[in-house]
Amino acid sequence: MINSLLLSAPLSSFHRPPNPKNLTLTLPAKPTSLLFFPISTKPFSSSNFPQFLIRASTRDTNTYASKEEDGEGEVLVGEDSAAFDLGKQKISSWIYFSAILGVVLFVLQVAWIDNSTGFGKAFVDYVSTLSESHEVVMLMLIIIFATVHSGLASLRDEGEKLIGERAFRVIFAGLSLPLAVSTVVYFINHRYDGLQLWQVQGTPGVHQLVWVSNFISFFFLYPSTFNLLEVASVDKPKMHLWETGIVRITRHPQMVGQVIWCLAHTVWIGNSVAVATSVGLIGHHLFGVWNGDRRLAKRYGEAFEVVKSRTSVIPFAAILTGRQLLPKDYYKEFIRLPYLTITALTLGAYFVHPLMQAASFHLHW
Repeated sequence: MINSLLLSAPLSSFHRPPNPKNLTLTLPAKPTSLLFFPISTKPFSSSNFPQFLIRASTRDTNTYASKEEDGEGEVLVGEDSAAFDLGKQKISSWIYFSAILGVVLFVLQVAWIDNSTGFGKAFVDYVSTLSESHEVVMLMLIIIFATVHSGLASLRDEGEKLIGERAFRVIFAGLSLPLAVSTVVYFINHRYDGLQLWQVQGTPGVHQLVWVSNFISFFFLYPSTFNLLEVASVDKPKMHLWETGIVRITRHPQMVGQVIWCLAHTVWIGNSVAVATSVGLIGHHLFGVWNGDRRLAKRYGEAFEVVKSRTSVIPFAAILTGRQLLPKDYYKEFIRLPYLTITALTLGAYFVHPLMQAASFHLHW
């Protein structure tokens, strides 16, 4: 329900030319490295233009630009999302990831979740004293989380310069994760405590519609699974400029996924607590659309403007208006391990719903 986020080379012109002879790529004046890999060495002609993969590296981030072989795609200035090369993975990195995950969960349990040792219950109890309304308390928990989460995200550039990427990620996660857990637990425990506005749970087809909607929402909600090693700071965290996969449909998949999730749960639960929760979460993610674009524009400049010009916030809008040209094999961008992982986790989350509800209930938050 609650979620988290290479290149820096400015590109002065990225209009797709009608003739390959007119193709112009403006690269950084002083790139750290510039590599050209010819893919085709056939004689030059307008129908047989040599293909190149161009990699320009500046500072600690990379810009990838490539011309599609079928001649129908656009030059990519962002990253290929969900790309996962098993051959490049290090066993040691995933051992570190598992160890860090275990430590984080242990600390979270002791310092926040366990009522005998943690501060989670005291925090929720304090917020609950501010109002007798579950709707108001739910909104306040979301606002507190959103302020910390988006506030730290806005300070990311300055924070990383001051203390480094990994240290900033630890602070970001260390503050955001407990607040997210509190918000989720409170919602689970009080989701049926509001004023009932409608009741459609017995209506034929509604359960199936809600289930499918939730399943789809998770494909939008969790782009962070593209870089789990960065999430845990095993790899140095980076702010990515994605351009393929789900981003072709919408530039802000987390917002779209959250809207789908909220609508599905609100329809199913049908009370004032669900409505308040949806208002808070959707409002937070709409702010994230503006704030995310602002941060990406600040980090990537003209490169982001290129990606922005051929993507859209509203799903499929860029595709329908012709600004986004889909490759013939677009579906292959989804047949990748991160998306398969999301599928498995989504199915698993559905089947462990009773366990999640029971665990939340026993906390008495």
